[in-house]
Amino acid sequence: MSDNEFKVIVVGGGPVGLIAAHALSRAGIDYVVLENYDSVATDVGASIALWPQALRVMGRLGLLPRLESIGTRMDRGVYMTQPGHIFKESHAMRNDIGRNHGTSTHAYHRADLLKALYDSLPEPNPAARILMNKQVTQITTTDDRVEAHCADGTIYTGSIIIGADGVHSMVRKTMRTLALQSSPTTNPNKINNEHPFLAEYRCMWCSFPRQPDDPDMLAGDFIEAHGTDMALQCLSGDDRSWLFIYERLAKPTRDRATYSQADVEALAARAGEHAVSERRKVKDVFPTRHAAGMANLEEGVLPHWSWKRLVLVGDACHKQTPNTGLGFNNGMQDVVALVNELHSAVKEQTGGGGSSSGGLDLDVLGGVFARYQDLRRKPLKKDLKFAAKVARMSTWRTWAAWLQDRYIFPSIPGWDPFMIDHVLAKAISGSLVFDFVEAEEPFQGRVPWKHAIPSPGGKKVEV
Repeated sequence: MSDNEFKVIVVGGGPVGLIAAHALSRAGIDYVVLENYDSVATDVGASIALWPQALRVMGRLGLLPRLESIGTRMDRGVYMTQPGHIFKESHAMRNDIGRNHGTSTHAYHRADLLKALYDSLPEPNPAARILMNKQVTQITTTDDRVEAHCADGTIYTGSIIIGADGVHSMVRKTMRTLALQSSPTTNPNKINNEHPFLAEYRCMWCSFPRQPDDPDMLAGDFIEAHGTDMALQCLSGDDRSWLFIYERLAKPTRDRATYSQADVEALAARAGEHAVSERRKVKDVFPTRHAAGMANLEEGVLPHWSWKRLVLVGDACHKQTPNTGLGFNNGMQDVVALVNELHSAVKEQTGGGGSSSGGLDLDVLGGVFARYQDLRRKPLKKDLKFAAKVARMSTWRTWAAWLQDRYIFPSIPGWDPFMIDHVLAKAISGSLVFDFVEAEEPFQGRVPWKHAIPSPGGKKVEV
């Protein structure tokens, strides 16, 4: 890498890392993605939800036609007790969110979405940009560059590193180590904790075949069974369903947990009699699973997202329970905010040319990273609080949560549309879009989008 070239190293080739690749490519910024595993599309059995704000970003990247063929629009919500007694049914997810924003939440098989993101990269040779089997073991920094050292002996040099490597981020740990090494007397409050996230729940997930003639599990259904200290969600696509079982831990922990398939099967057995539909239980569907896994559900937002030439996105710097399906959506918003700032800084450095030539010094990068974190911190905290409340209400964490979830909210006429119109609509419509990618507005509803988009004619279109 020459002294005047700006290049980004993205550590992590998951969904957020691949969105970063798309964004950097569109911004004309040189990059490489280092992925630990041998494939970006390994099937772990999970799903990913895309809310309207995420689909709008996908539209900016020209990905909507590809996504239409692999996703399912969520429609009917069914809420029941663990034995299967239905206490609420709602179509607000499709009807009210759709009316407000021109589209509603869609579910995707995680492996299918990752493959679509990889295959649609605007690169002549994606394999030259997304490198597999690259376990980053060490990161070194100087005033003008960074180096990522991999287990296979290769070294990659860049201007910055974006840590998109998940909740157990190696980049985040390295940031802390380097910060302490550079100034051992630094106030601990100015450095992230070694174990920054707290877990109160764990989650087992799997996917299984959906029978087309099953009237209880129609494509687009999302079913929840609530109870004390345990709840489940079951989302149905066209040819498969995804099951998530949430269980409260015996005590909160900051330690990393590793679960075996025996642990997965034990949790499924504990929930075996819990309903996944009006006539089917966990014990009926779990034996037909395609793939399954389990992990603790960490929660929290880091106070510091960057250090010198290292910056974090997605689960590496904030983590929430997945009940609301907003995790990847927030990681995508991180990428939008960060790459918007990087594109602007590189463009200014090069006199408006917009190419990736031209280095950015630490002062400029400090401003870029600070603005990025400021843009994202407030909406993230709101989403984390929302997800935390949903998780605790569905597991009847307190008697008040049980009363609200089981009786009060279901008995209020129009409660779901009210919450969608007066709480969710503001958060969705205020989401960010790439300010350097021209495209037509794909979605328009009764709630206007806050941020303008550049139209192909060169004007920003307010919708």
